[in-house]
Amino acid sequence: MFTGIIEAVGRIAAIADAGGDKRLTIDAGDLDLSAVKLGDSIATNGVCLTVTSLTGSGFTADVSRETLSLATLGALKTGAPVNLERAMRADSRFDGHIVSGHIDGTGEVVARHEDARSIRLSVTVPEPLRKYTAHKGSICIDGVSLTINALSEDGVELNIVPHTAAETIITHYQPGTRVNLEVDVIARYLERLLQGEKSQSGSRLSEAFLAEHGFTGRKR
Repeated sequence: MFTGIIEAVGRIAAIADAGGDKRLTIDAGDLDLSAVKLGDSIATNGVCLTVTSLTGSGFTADVSRETLSLATLGALKTGAPVNLERAMRADSRFDGHIVSGHIDGTGEVVARHEDARSIRLSVTVPEPLRKYTAHKGSICIDGVSLTINALSEDGVELNIVPHTAAETIITHYQPGTRVNLEVDVIARYLERLLQGEKSQSGSRLSEAFLAEHGFTGRKR
């Protein structure tokens, strides 16, 4: 599990084909690797990757075709900056929100403008994922835990404070940038619990269903 609080910005040092998958060598920058061992998890732009070797200045990790199909890692070039976070320790302080490192899909930055010292971003969210977004809820973008300022017709509006911009790759975002998205895992589990057996038949959580079970204060 991760928290969405980025510890360091690294870079892609090398990319190699590995039997249809990709093997990434990542320069970890200022990330403390002293306690990292083989098999540990490091979120890279929000993707949970398993450390397969340590290189002194970083680590290597294999990226499966499944992950390549869902995330933006396959489009990165050598030298590209990446957000890094080690897996959360059970006895550490919890910041951000619960992040699994399992990417739900990708979005696109469609607008960016300065707002005093902050950066305002508009990011698209694929239609099947929008139901998991909420005003002042949480979303993870390229591994960064962010608060949704507002919902738009096709995605979310975000405010990036100066510290977050300076400590993550978000400072480089421009319209057209593709980003990894992970929705709030609690929203996913809530949907599953509310649907119960109905989820096996493919039904979807709806306003009518919530009303029927007393969550909206209205009855059908």
